[in-house]
Amino acid sequence: MLGRARPSCGSRETEQRQPQQSNCNKQSYPTPSGCPTCGMILTKCAVCATELGLTLGKKCGRCSTRYCGAACQVQHWKEGGHDKLCKAIKRAGGAEQYNANKKYAEAVAVAATACAEDTKGQTCYICTQAVHWKTKEGLVRMCACRGTAGFAHVSCLAEQAKILYAEAEENNLGDKAMNERFSRWHACSLCEQDYHGVVRCALGWACWKTYVGRQEANWARRLSMTALGNGLAIAKHHEDALSVQDAELSMLRRLGAREESILVTQGNLAGTYASLGRYEHASRMQREVYSGQLKLQGEHRDTFIAANNYAGSLIGLQRYAEAKLLMRKMLPVARRVLGESHDTTLRMQYIYSVALRKDPAATLEDVCEAVATLEVVAPIARRVLGAEHPLAGELETTKQESRTALANALASSK
Repeated sequence: MLGRARPSCGSRETEQRQPQQSNCNKQSYPTPSGCPTCGMILTKCAVCATELGLTLGKKCGRCSTRYCGAACQVQHWKEGGHDKLCKAIKRAGGAEQYNANKKYAEAVAVAATACAEDTKGQTCYICTQAVHWKTKEGLVRMCACRGTAGFAHVSCLAEQAKILYAEAEENNLGDKAMNERFSRWHACSLCEQDYHGVVRCALGWACWKTYVGRQEANWARRLSMTALGNGLAIAKHHEDALSVQDAELSMLRRLGAREESILVTQGNLAGTYASLGRYEHASRMQREVYSGQLKLQGEHRDTFIAANNYAGSLIGLQRYAEAKLLMRKMLPVARRVLGESHDTTLRMQYIYSVALRKDPAATLEDVCEAVATLEVVAPIARRVLGAEHPLAGELETTKQESRTALANALASSK
């Protein structure tokens, strides 16, 4: 399971999943102006989908919908329905804000539907209602909370995060407090574990729509881009995540951001390439990110995440020996620095066990080690992350597969 670094003030956001051949179906969403192109961060012409990056082309003078040139803008006004939508988009705050609001509402509906069975008969721990009084949305969870804990509306979680971060900004509480407050955009305040799946995606859109109107260089806006990219990737909207992360990396470079911020964004982007099955490109990027983090930060969580992601892409390329060597080097350090039950350490052990078992040159001892590792790690992941967490599920599946491989190996050795 690859890892995506979390957003933090002046810091980072990445943890990836163990790469698999991607069967991701690209979802095409209409942009605010009604065109059938993708464009999570609006970087394409609304008519012909020409890539504009963050700076090329021209914008509608009223609502900021983007075009490659005057011809497409005129066509969109006359034939594409923009004449009817333009004022509504402007009232919402412009094309980017309009798009964010729309995508947020869609993502909340998806998340509430996905959590409907789990949330039956429960109430929000923030507003104490089953149905949100204003939006009429249902409840979600998708964290490590159990029993009757952790149920909430995405809107309530978003409002809570917004208020907490605003207080930190207003009172100049410093980087540590700012990071802790901003983490509410992706982590549960009760169990302190990251949200996953479509709930993480909905919170990513909530974060982006909250800060998109700020200046480009504003910290909260920059961090919200990371939160959105990660949310899309974690919900397996990899093509959309790629668009956001590529735009974020271009922005950071143009603004002269610190190296650590650029490395984190590169790592997240590389993770998305791996999720799309583009392992050669991902591996080159992740090797650079790992080397950069090791040099810049040493024994730090981000370095372990980068090592984990690099090893994952090596497995995707079937370079098992290199993946095992890297994990054997980094795992003892991660255990010492982060602890056995940290989610990054758990992911590293998962990657290592996969490399052990899948290597065509694996010995009986290698398969035994993979099984023994998973027998220990899988219960820890269920306890720490919850049984519904994707990593816990992948560990359980991999454990069963490794047991079968071990049984087959033992049978063939007789």
